[in-house]
Amino acid sequence: MNRRAGTLGASSTSPGTSAVDPARRRSVIRVAYLIAALDVTWMFLQFAVTPYLAKKLGFDTLQFGYLQTTVGVIQLFGGPLFGRFGDLFGARAALTLACSATVVFFLLLANATIPAMLFIHKLPTVFMHVLPVTQMVVADLSEPEKKAEALSKQGLCFGVGMIAGSTLGGQLNTRYGERLTAYCGAAGSACSLMLVLLFIPKNTKVEAAANNPASEAGNKSIFSVGEIARLMKFPRVAKIFVIKLVAGLPSVIFQVMFSIIALDFFKLQPQQNGYLLAYFGIVQMVVQGVIGWLTARFPERQLLLLAIGVACLVGVAQILFMATVTQFCVIVAPMMFSLSLFSVVTDSMLTKSVPSSDTGTMLGLCASAQSLLRTVGPTVGGYLYMNYGISSIGLSQFSINTVVFIYLLLRRFNKPAKEKE
Repeated sequence: MNRRAGTLGASSTSPGTSAVDPARRRSVIRVAYLIAALDVTWMFLQFAVTPYLAKKLGFDTLQFGYLQTTVGVIQLFGGPLFGRFGDLFGARAALTLACSATVVFFLLLANATIPAMLFIHKLPTVFMHVLPVTQMVVADLSEPEKKAEALSKQGLCFGVGMIAGSTLGGQLNTRYGERLTAYCGAAGSACSLMLVLLFIPKNTKVEAAANNPASEAGNKSIFSVGEIARLMKFPRVAKIFVIKLVAGLPSVIFQVMFSIIALDFFKLQPQQNGYLLAYFGIVQMVVQGVIGWLTARFPERQLLLLAIGVACLVGVAQILFMATVTQFCVIVAPMMFSLSLFSVVTDSMLTKSVPSSDTGTMLGLCASAQSLLRTVGPTVGGYLYMNYGISSIGLSQFSINTVVFIYLLLRRFNKPAKEKE
């Protein structure tokens, strides 16, 4: 496929369009979905290794929180730079680097025999941004009115990868141990790398670079803070980004603490933990079908309110009804719905607010928002869990999202009718 054309962005037609066969664009999007699903598979396979290996090496809850924070700090700085790298050098180069880093990550994990090695094996995560780059490919090649729907389909990939990775990881870890499981992750990541080299084109931009004033200025630096800050000056970008950070914090706290909750609160073994994560994946796939239907029929502002409103209810449920695994499984459905809808809508709104030539950098910033939250999340979550119990995490979910929901609702009612439309 990549022999036929080095780029999907070359066009002799009007600006913002592509002369490439739409069927070819669809095939590249499908390969991007496949690579995303595989990346999530290896990520959840790693979840079946790291917490149990950390426990064997003598990590307590606080030390494991430091390990999670290390990843957040590394990816916090790597996200926007990697997104900028994708905008400048194209999707194939960015995905090649990301998949290669994932191979190194698993090889280091397989050979982690002392506590320090668990921290060292996290260093390649500075380049491990496969999902934002595949999102960039999908966003670049999708029509503007179908962008939210196309991005929501990546949630299906996430669900498939969650089921496959958690089930495979749990089975491999139980039968063969952490080391072989990590080597399987390295081999799988190498397969993802081959798909990138064979099927992903060098560039996926559908807007000519000449349409972007920044490109005319000739600024090609990956480390340009000014180029990254420039995106925040586009209309509504800064506000949506702040909402993404504030409303996303409670969910990230729960995500980073889930491994500890599974081990310490629910007392799950690796195989049982794998089955629970596989259940998450099934719920995720069902939820994505609903989200795809919603994004095709309702405005994004309404869907953002819906996502945050459901998150408030999830917080209440976490406070009152999360004493057993069964109760938790019931809460998972609205939780996954809220998380997925919030992520899809905010990512779509942000990528629509910037030129196509900057979608990689924008999605890199979105990834960095998650990394920033993962930097503070383990410390906050560990403190809440150890001092106030699991219900305190639900209380933070309810209170923070309630404040954001009221803010958005008041802002909506205070706007003129034309602006609401």
